[in-house]
Amino acid sequence: MEQFKSLDTLDVGCKAIIRKITAQGILRRKLLDMGAIPKSEIEVAKIAPFGDPIDIKIKGYHLSLRKQEARGILVEMLT
Repeated sequence: MEQFKSLDTLDVGCKAIIRKITAQGILRRKLLDMGAIPKSEIEVAKIAPFGDPIDIKIKGYHLSLRKQEARGILVEMLT
């Protein structure tokens, strides 16, 4: 089975494919509504100095996520 990482562990410039949303409830709905759906390609664009928030590029736009929100997204690294 593939080993997935949570989005909050990636470094700036890393590209990945969203494989699973593990967040529950309202947060899960919010992430899906913002376009963070499985099979979407993402790139970590920026990380704030203290690690929160994380700016990602997804579907042609930038999305800022809190570290806690990013932990609810499992990704597979692109090589």
